[in-house]
Amino acid sequence: MGLRARLLLAFLAPTWVLLAVAGFFGYQFSRNVLEGELGASLSSVAATISSQLSAERLLSVEEGDDKGEGSRTWRSLSRELTEAKAAAGAQRVFAFDREGRVRLDVGGGLPAMANMPELSRDGSELDEVWSGRRSASQVLFEGNDGRLYKTGYAPMWRDGKVVGAIGVEGSAEFFGPLRTLARSFYALMAVTLLVLAGAALVTARALSVPLERLVAAATRIGAGDLTTKVAREKTLEIGMLSAQLESMRDALDSRDRQLKMMLGGVAHEVKNPLGGIELFAGLLHEELSAVNPNSTEALEHTSRIRRELDYLKRIVDDFLAFARDQKMAKSPFAAIGWLQTAVDVITGDARQKSVTLDLKADDATLEGDFNLLTSALVNLVKNAVQASPEGKTVKVIGRSENGQYLVEVCDEGGGIAGELQSRIFEPFFTTREKGTGLGLPLARKMVEAHRGTLTLESVPGKTTFRLALPLV
Repeated sequence: MGLRARLLLAFLAPTWVLLAVAGFFGYQFSRNVLEGELGASLSSVAATISSQLSAERLLSVEEGDDKGEGSRTWRSLSRELTEAKAAAGAQRVFAFDREGRVRLDVGGGLPAMANMPELSRDGSELDEVWSGRRSASQVLFEGNDGRLYKTGYAPMWRDGKVVGAIGVEGSAEFFGPLRTLARSFYALMAVTLLVLAGAALVTARALSVPLERLVAAATRIGAGDLTTKVAREKTLEIGMLSAQLESMRDALDSRDRQLKMMLGGVAHEVKNPLGGIELFAGLLHEELSAVNPNSTEALEHTSRIRRELDYLKRIVDDFLAFARDQKMAKSPFAAIGWLQTAVDVITGDARQKSVTLDLKADDATLEGDFNLLTSALVNLVKNAVQASPEGKTVKVIGRSENGQYLVEVCDEGGGIAGELQSRIFEPFFTTREKGTGLGLPLARKMVEAHRGTLTLESVPGKTTFRLALPLV
């Protein structure tokens, strides 16, 4: 099931159930209340009529008293009940004895002393009447006109005994407005569901369309399209997702470009020593194939081949070190010992070039992989020595500053041109003939793995690499 269908179902199903349940119970509650009010009103009218009539006179009505003009008693009682019926707005008023025989019926048309079979449906209610209490029928019944009616009862007393009862029938006219109200409620429910359906569709579209765009973007990225940017979505949460997806795309694109550049650089760098190896191997073969081979020349060719192989091995080692994730074994170490170790490694190279190494450092405690950080620092000092003219000094300075340990490696060489400074940390970018171009990128990678930074500042006559690591 799609997102739109799920949202539509989530909006409409609970609302429909809630409205249907509320409508059903609201209708039943209203009906019960109105029925109760009607029954109480009818039984109250019956009690009023009972209190105004003489039970003695009603029970004196016998069979045949209603024939013709009727007896004087029957006419008098009939007139009183007719006036009471009109005053109460009732449909029917009748009086009957405990045997269920009608003595007087206004609006029903039953003759005097006729049995009333309809009383059998209200047996439990009449039991209350015979015990001296008012009551009303619990069940509505349908009259000849198709309308619903209810009957209220009240006892008739004589000498402290219940000898009969008055019944008053009234129409349940409230059912008309109640049905109208129910129809109005269902119409309102339908309109509400339609409005909610529209809102659900709008909401579903607002969510599904951006998600569909993100799915399409993810599909493009998965298919290898790393150049098309992921558009930022307006919705907050989806916007965060699109931003993260764009960040991932940019990182993959950068890594892809870097990988291509690395592969191109490796191919270029490997091609040069392989060409030299091929050349010197051919010369060696010619020398050894001569009638009188010159061992000195042969050994020279062999030495050149070995130098090219060493250079090739260094290229491969640097490439593998840069390409793979270095496993770090972190532990605390002294900053002075770290700087001194790096300087000692390069002391021999500096002496051969007549370059002085000057170390000045404050003591501090750092934490990280000592060997990896030493390798990064050795690379910086080695580059500084190689860039320095003879007789110059390379300064290595270490100090604590703003919660970091700052190391500066300064040389007095010709500096790095401004247009090249932005590329100095690119893999395989180098200004030296035999450089691999991986030393500085690898050093920055190692420093950043320790939550540090490596930056460059260069002007003619002075170049400074700044390495910053967090203090313990």
